[in-house]
Amino acid sequence: QVQFVESGGGLVQPGGSLGLSCVISRSTFRINAMGWYRQAPGQQRELVAGINNFGDTKYGDSVKGRFTIARDNAENAVYLQMNDLKVEDTAVYYCNVGYWSDSYYAHDYWGAGTQVTVSS
Repeated sequence: QVQFVESGGGLVQPGGSLGLSCVISRSTFRINAMGWYRQAPGQQRELVAGINNFGDTKYGDSVKGRFTIARDNAENAVYLQMNDLKVEDTAVYYCNVGYWSDSYYAHDYWGAGTQVTVSS
């Protein structure tokens, strides 16, 4: 029902920056919120950031002030700018289609994931 095109990620040194992008190339329903989750080895998947059609945002506590989420509603695209990256940001990052109800919540629609590795 939803097709994702994710790009970005890679290897960066601590303190560096990376950007992720995700475009929904096909959807059978109207999307009103999108976001990013991440999962590190042995860890649960956690919310990084979510955004609705009005620009309201929700960030995970560990990325506040360092990551910025943005949305292009017309293109069904969501972007994540990651600054001041830390080793603990290393994870697979997943694009997600969700919904908004005073905060961001995930639907069970996920991109394939893109690896972000922060290492010196």
